[in-house]
Amino acid sequence: MTLQQLKYVIEIARRGSMNEAAKRLFISQPSLSNAIKDLEEELGITIFERTNKGISLSVEGTEFLGYARQVVEQAELLESRYMDAKPSPQHFSVSTQHYSFAVNAFVSLVREYGQSQYEMALRETKTHEIIEDVRTMRSEIGILYLNDFNSKVIQSLLKAGNLVFHPLFTAKPHIFISVHNPLAKQRSVTIDQLQDYPYLSFEQGEFNSFHFAEEIMSTLTYPKRIRVSDRATLFNLLIGLNGYTISTGVLSADLNGNAIIPVPLDCDETIQVGWICHRNLALSKLAVAYIEALKEATGQAES
Repeated sequence: MTLQQLKYVIEIARRGSMNEAAKRLFISQPSLSNAIKDLEEELGITIFERTNKGISLSVEGTEFLGYARQVVEQAELLESRYMDAKPSPQHFSVSTQHYSFAVNAFVSLVREYGQSQYEMALRETKTHEIIEDVRTMRSEIGILYLNDFNSKVIQSLLKAGNLVFHPLFTAKPHIFISVHNPLAKQRSVTIDQLQDYPYLSFEQGEFNSFHFAEEIMSTLTYPKRIRVSDRATLFNLLIGLNGYTISTGVLSADLNGNAIIPVPLDCDETIQVGWICHRNLALSKLAVAYIEALKEATGQAES
């Protein structure tokens, strides 16, 4: 087992493709495949499962990847300290539901820890894909919410993937609306007051189950409903159509300006937002720093 082989495993897991990893590593795909095959035979485990749909980490491979990351990180620290080598690019990936505070924390992370070289990824994506990204180690951290309605289904998926949910904060639901919306001056609003306005939600693709919805009360009937795939479009429609969406109430004026505001929604629901990771894998330095940045960005909403 060599350090180079460990780096190969990390890159393949990061790309989710043997061919793409080979391009990034500047070696041929057969050479990379043989190197991984030799490593698997030496260790007596299957690191990657190969199917017609592609390549993915096995259960043993997921555990091995966690140790490989730690070894490579320590080796890079030694090189930087004792061999006067240039710092290697830092790597970190997070997958999240469409939360502005997740972006805010990511900005803080890059500002504080970004060196002259880094490769990071922030994926605002669908709920089921967040879980899959973390399960397959495409992302180290995932951010989503639980409530009484979706908790059983989401927790079941997390358990099956050997993932664990860590609460960040519990919030009362708010609506996000334009400052020019007639309801903007209300101290709170009810669902009945929203019936004349377009309801905006994030589409969930093939896993378009109520349990994967990013918005609570997803099972209600809305006379006017628009599904979108990104936060910028949603915010534009909030302004252009006087629409609304339901979320945590945590909004960053620094990143989003003052055109959108939160207004409390009069209901008995609560939202528990948190982050997920692999149960038995140690977090990288950047992951730990990002979680701290999340806590700082959401401190106003902690209960």
